[in-house]
Amino acid sequence: MDSRLKRAPADRRLALTRSPDARSRRGKVTVRAALRDARAALASAGCENPRLDGELLLADVLGVGRERLALDGELTLAAAQRRAFQQLLRRRAVGREPVAYILRRRSFRRLELEVDARALVPRPETELLVELALALKPGSRVLDVGTGSGAVALALKDERGELQVSGSDISSQALELAAANGRRLGLEVRWLHADLLRGVPDEFDALVANLPYVAEREHACPAPEISRHEPRTALIAGPDGLASIRALLAQVPAYRRVQMLALEVGAGQAGAVARMMAEAGFGSVRAERDLAGVERVVMGERAHA
Repeated sequence: MDSRLKRAPADRRLALTRSPDARSRRGKVTVRAALRDARAALASAGCENPRLDGELLLADVLGVGRERLALDGELTLAAAQRRAFQQLLRRRAVGREPVAYILRRRSFRRLELEVDARALVPRPETELLVELALALKPGSRVLDVGTGSGAVALALKDERGELQVSGSDISSQALELAAANGRRLGLEVRWLHADLLRGVPDEFDALVANLPYVAEREHACPAPEISRHEPRTALIAGPDGLASIRALLAQVPAYRRVQMLALEVGAGQAGAVARMMAEAGFGSVRAERDLAGVERVVMGERAHA
């Protein structure tokens, strides 16, 4: 396991005790029974992944990996463990708090990041931005615009240590979170407080960005996890969802050193973004699909002026 991955401290690993029955007369509950009940409660509450959510929460309470739950399904929970698990389940089922916020961490490529309501929870589809940027020339200077928790910038620095990586965000709170992640992981990334590219020096060879791209109409009935907990300003981008991308592309032509631009987009937006990117002076514009087959990243290139 990568040394950067966060493990539960030994003193948090609460003891499991064996019981021959799923539920004993003294009211003890096995891991298997606890997970079964949790899955039913989370499904009833409308949570999208009730089995995974329950396993992640219980594994955190016990301080073990998820695989331990399958191996030790007949072990029983101590009273303190049951109470702790029920508290986390209430936050998920009743409060609909994202599991990543409850656990305060999220895996992203080889890293485990601290996450909270200061920034969006990193999504698996955003890993495609990293994949594409890994092809940059050695020593390239790259800026992650709208870095949030720092996921893309830190993953790039982790996997291509010779890259000169920076991350920018308009939110000072998000930058505090990103910087804390960088310090904990021992990765040197420069953090810039900026509204897109305003005030950013023209020194970057490449720009990558996962900017807000949800249209206002699509956010009318969002999932409770989003509407109650994740920062709205990091999601919504005008009537068509392209306001932030449009604003960035209006600024890019002044940045003459930039040779590569890669933008994460929402489903159905790739065509419009590709046209705007071409109008901004980029050639070889193409859309790359994520694992679900969605055209998720639009990227283009241009020669030095």
